[in-house]
Amino acid sequence: MPLFILKKFGVFLMTLAVTSLIVFAVLELLPGNAAQVILGETATADSLAAMEEKLGLNQPALSRYLKWTGDMLHGQTGMSISYDTPTAELMAERLQVSLPLAVMAMGLTVAMALSLGIYAASQQNRAGDVGVMTLSQLGLAVPNFWLAILLILLFAVHLQWVSAGGFPGWSEEAGGGVWSGIQALLLPAAALAAVQTAILARVTRSAILDSLREDYVRTARAKGLSKRQVLWGHVLRNAMITVITVMGLQFGNLITSAIVIENVFVLPGIGRLIFQAIANRDLIVVRDVVMLLSALVILINFVIDLLYAWIDPRLKNSARTAPGP
Repeated sequence: MPLFILKKFGVFLMTLAVTSLIVFAVLELLPGNAAQVILGETATADSLAAMEEKLGLNQPALSRYLKWTGDMLHGQTGMSISYDTPTAELMAERLQVSLPLAVMAMGLTVAMALSLGIYAASQQNRAGDVGVMTLSQLGLAVPNFWLAILLILLFAVHLQWVSAGGFPGWSEEAGGGVWSGIQALLLPAAALAAVQTAILARVTRSAILDSLREDYVRTARAKGLSKRQVLWGHVLRNAMITVITVMGLQFGNLITSAIVIENVFVLPGIGRLIFQAIANRDLIVVRDVVMLLSALVILINFVIDLLYAWIDPRLKNSARTAPGP
């Protein structure tokens, strides 16, 4: 098991390093001048020279990359041009909205998708199965931003159960509170979860049906176990490997794809931050936010790899017994 973890951790670090190179190359080494992009076409030569010095553009690309990654390893980030604030502070503040939103959306996705997928698999080719697959197809077809607008019209405008947008904060001193924050994130989480639920429900159904065709299922049924006992005691554990893979990808996608939803609901999250940074030509914020989101996705995939070994011990055993090069 330690060898398995070390190998996965090595892949995690290598992927993180390659990602940092790509992010730096895209935003720093593409044709054009970052200072010119930030200041605009009307900038004077003196202001361009000052901005280039501030951004370190007068240094070689390798030096700038090493300084950027070295500062990140020491917990230091760049200074936002438009906010005049360290990007770490901006991202930490915005993650207080984006992470709870992603967790709520993922919770709704898992609760609904697993229930619908298991039910559909148990009712294969019956009315229940057809109904779930039809709903999932509709969920895949409906854009989440359009669903978000419909949810606002129904629950905020007509029923007036929740506010149409904004975030009151988690602190009661600022006029918010935990319950107020949850209420503000409920509709955005539902809009984000709709498409992911449709995907995960279909994957869960397919994974369960594939596992039901295995020989060990026939053996268990031959021993006298009921279909329900086989499903909950044997099939789900094997089917969860595929399901967890998709869940990991979805959670990363929920964090990175919330830009549109956060703008629809006017939420001060990480997605709205990067949208504003692009509009303000604040490439320092864009670079650090993209790197943060990439690191979160890579970290989630690393955790999923560890969950594989917990669910299926054969994976870590094969890693331990695999021959060397």
